[in-house]
Amino acid sequence: MSQRQAGAANVRPVMNNTLLAALMEDPETAESRREALGFVTDAFAEAIMAGVESEDFAHAALFAALQELVAIHGEELAATFARTLPERIQSGEFSLTHRH
Repeated sequence: MSQRQAGAANVRPVMNNTLLAALMEDPETAESRREALGFVTDAFAEAIMAGVESEDFAHAALFAALQELVAIHGEELAATFARTLPERIQSGEFSLTHRH
């Protein structure tokens, strides 16, 4: 296992304030989303332990997630959601470290 893989296997997503706020707005789905994030995190760690590169898994997970959103909500709504991602990424919503 590469050093990159070993480090990635130890990474657990941290719910930052933005994600926590989003979960708190809809308490009925909060537990389900936390549970789902746990499954994805476990699958990520399992793939890394099996020798899959973390970047490859991340790309595959994004593809699978977008494919599922299109299947559930249609292409237009999925595209609308995807257009929100650049700003959310740049604001640190998905970062594992705190920004100052």
